[in-house]
Amino acid sequence: MSLGRARSAAVAGVEGQMVEIEAFIGQGLPGVQLVGLADASLRESKDRVRAAITNSDRKWPDGRITLNLSPATVPKGGSNHDVAIALAVLAAKDLVATHHLDDTVFIGELALDGRIRGVRGVLPSVVAARAAGFARVVVPLVNVAEAALVPGVEVGGASTLREVIAWLAGERVLDTVCEAGVVAAAPAVPDLADVVGQAEARYALEIAAAGAHHLFMTGPPGIGKTMLARRLPGILPALSETEQLEVTAIHSIAGTLPAGRPLITEPPFIAPHHSTSQTALVGGGTGMAKPGAVSRAHRGVLFLDECAELGVKALESLRTPLEDGETRVMRRDGVAVMPARFQLILSANPCPCAPASDIDCVCSAQVRRRYLGKLSGPLMDRVDIRVRMDPPGNTALMNPTGECSADVRARVSAARATARARWSEHGWQTNSEVPGSALRQRFRLTSAAIRPIELFLRDGRVTARGADRALRLAWTLADLGGLPQPTEDEVAQALLFRDRGYA
Repeated sequence: MSLGRARSAAVAGVEGQMVEIEAFIGQGLPGVQLVGLADASLRESKDRVRAAITNSDRKWPDGRITLNLSPATVPKGGSNHDVAIALAVLAAKDLVATHHLDDTVFIGELALDGRIRGVRGVLPSVVAARAAGFARVVVPLVNVAEAALVPGVEVGGASTLREVIAWLAGERVLDTVCEAGVVAAAPAVPDLADVVGQAEARYALEIAAAGAHHLFMTGPPGIGKTMLARRLPGILPALSETEQLEVTAIHSIAGTLPAGRPLITEPPFIAPHHSTSQTALVGGGTGMAKPGAVSRAHRGVLFLDECAELGVKALESLRTPLEDGETRVMRRDGVAVMPARFQLILSANPCPCAPASDIDCVCSAQVRRRYLGKLSGPLMDRVDIRVRMDPPGNTALMNPTGECSADVRARVSAARATARARWSEHGWQTNSEVPGSALRQRFRLTSAAIRPIELFLRDGRVTARGADRALRLAWTLADLGGLPQPTEDEVAQALLFRDRGYA
């Protein structure tokens, strides 16, 4: 036959999409033409595939070869189609058995000597293969553990093109165990007991963890803002099975999946440098957008240290994902919609000179206002908790009495379980996800409980959005206190947490 077919998968945004690869060998001068909206890295695959086939004891077909990647209207890129292209070419020349080509998806990059290298985005590709009804997938051996996370699909791992050809001929069985060996343990998270003093900030961190609220901390350098932020993952509940797959798929596409850990089970902690760009923060790149820091922090923590040093455009780009829980990035090849439901933790010094004590500050009032002026009102209106941290006294430093992360995590997990039981039938998991309309109508509090919000609205001290966020925070305070619903005290405390630590 002069026509061969094989299946592979492409990744668009954070979702996989099936790709059918056709190879036709016709008359004419020897050459290879690749069609189907392929990018530069995919167009180069024809040279890799030719060398890999030759070095796998197979003859490269003579004649003019046309390779078509369907659907032709979908942009495609990357090197994960190499194995499927090689098999399509060999099938067109009857140099490989075709019994399993129709019900198998092949993913992997080829080296010139025929080795199969690992690629990004294996997990979403296998999910797409299962959704399309394919019974099995063949992936690089280093990606077997990641592919095996998807139930209902037979996974085989190969390290060379020869092994895949032999498997198609029924001469061998592909490996089903990753060559990386034992799965590595997750890195240890620093314990909250290391932070001495700062009782109010520790309590604010616990509230933020219990309701998945955003937090802003100000204070002089060396006071413990970064220490607290880095200990937040240690008091967050472990990810559910669905969340684990969501997070792992994003990190697989971004190429940040930890070595030896095919599945991410703990909330990720992403802390980009304050010089990071808007594109690196929300996602971007040429062709189709790739996940940025906000997507890699999905179901986890995004920590922006020295946030007043970030660019205004980068900071303002956070407003949409904070509100919607996703990013929509338009690029040449289309719009990529990527999940970005994260907890934002901001920290900043009160002024540029940032002395240990405010009495030593040499900045004018105008300079201090301008320094934090990058944090616009619309952005800060989306931050539920604001804390001003002061230096701890000598007694606190010499006699640390802080709770450990395990004790705090137990309270946080109990509060989250209470919220999940209350909201799950409506599709919400945490208090921070509940729409304001539901809190004001279906779950409306008593007139006495919402009196503080009415006073703040009348005085202009809170916006309508801020009022809704204060209600969410009040529900979290009630969950931590074991109350069936917030009272006036919880609502007032929620408003106070929004009214301090900034400016």
